[in-house]
Amino acid sequence: MNGDGNEWGEPGGLEAIYSDPAVRTRIFDYLGGDEARKPTAFFLARCDGRLPTEIERIPIDSWEDALETPGDLARSLADRGSLIAHLDIEYVNFDSPEEAYVDPWRIFKLQEPVVTVIEEELSHYGIRPLHLLTGQGHHFVWQVPLNSEGCQRLAREINLTATCQSNTDATPEEVAEQAFRGLGLLMEFLAHRIKLLSSPHSEIPVDLTAVEVGLLASGRREMISIDVSEYGDPLQERIIRIPFTHYEKPWLSGMVERLSLEMSVPKFVTLPLHEIDVSQALVLRQTSTDVIALARRSIVRIPNQERGTSHLIENYLASPLRQFHQSYYRESSSAPEREERAPARNSFDTFPPCVANVLTHPNDLLLKPAGIQLVTRYLIATGWHPRQIAGLVQSKFEDPSHNWLPSYWRKYSPEMRSDFYVRLFSGQIMSRLDEGVDFNCVSTQEKHMCPQIHCEENLSTYRKKLNSEIP
Repeated sequence: MNGDGNEWGEPGGLEAIYSDPAVRTRIFDYLGGDEARKPTAFFLARCDGRLPTEIERIPIDSWEDALETPGDLARSLADRGSLIAHLDIEYVNFDSPEEAYVDPWRIFKLQEPVVTVIEEELSHYGIRPLHLLTGQGHHFVWQVPLNSEGCQRLAREINLTATCQSNTDATPEEVAEQAFRGLGLLMEFLAHRIKLLSSPHSEIPVDLTAVEVGLLASGRREMISIDVSEYGDPLQERIIRIPFTHYEKPWLSGMVERLSLEMSVPKFVTLPLHEIDVSQALVLRQTSTDVIALARRSIVRIPNQERGTSHLIENYLASPLRQFHQSYYRESSSAPEREERAPARNSFDTFPPCVANVLTHPNDLLLKPAGIQLVTRYLIATGWHPRQIAGLVQSKFEDPSHNWLPSYWRKYSPEMRSDFYVRLFSGQIMSRLDEGVDFNCVSTQEKHMCPQIHCEENLSTYRKKLNSEIP
């Protein structure tokens, strides 16, 4: 902070940022607005509460009124005019989540190899995204018009879900949802490329979604997440951060108060990396005068990258991952073979205790990526088809006896969530991007996935079977 009277909470602080005309114009741009029409985003939201479903939706017509109450604001990922592609990279520490805010210089330095690969890959395809810096990482955002050929290809050709393939009379909203499912497959391909190319240069593990890791040599359990998890939920339920708005996650989650970090974590805003680098952004994001000056000269309208996205589509269609996706969806998740081989409800006596524990107590072990990863690895090693595994996971999500939050599965889709994660983890196995290095008892204990009961199983045995199952 610069001591010029512009610190957060002082006159000219956060309220000054939200009331500044340049900041409001940039926010309006990001919402899809222009001089001739209202924003194309469906709604705004206040987010990052203590519960995953704790999101206050704000009608888009009230966007200016929303800025009168300072806070953490996001916009709907769904848009009336475009399909928005969003790639989220973030640092995750499973034991000390405050690390991202206490030592941002270190955690952003750790992300540099991944960011470099992302920039090179997107440049290769001809995609120039909007690049934002958040509290834990980076957002790369671009759009494809809903009425474009690229969006239609995502909806009709790339999307492999049977229920959407035959619908030729879909409404614009249905086309967007169908295209979003196709985009999920495309972003999965891009995430594979990023992990493959960046992992050899990263000091800590790089993985798809925030899947727990075991202890590293540093004594930390930390990783870089290529977070594509939003593609496992309905489009209308997902939100993305707005540049030049306050990042309040450490406070709203209760972390700052719980760990007494009030004097250690400065408040800041999400910024576009427009003519500044990460080091500069980490400094000026804390000071209102610098933030406003950046707003006056930056561009944050989400760029149309239809041509580059088409190049990405062609590379995906020619990839081994596309072949895996096709084989995945050729199998029915409710096939008779799955019903015959599935264990009786809540009876997993032949499974290793760690796997059985996840399936017996899916709330919340099966909501954790590491839980689904463990189940997927084991069942593939024992001969299950990935789509059959997704059917089993879905059945757990749909079982009310597990006391899910009343609003959780009304908001999200059991079918889409189970399909996404099992496909994500099994695709890495089949492509040998995941060779199960941490598929062993010690790592499972370090991830807190072992129920700590007497066990005669050795997961390393299943790791050998897992690798033998791959063609």
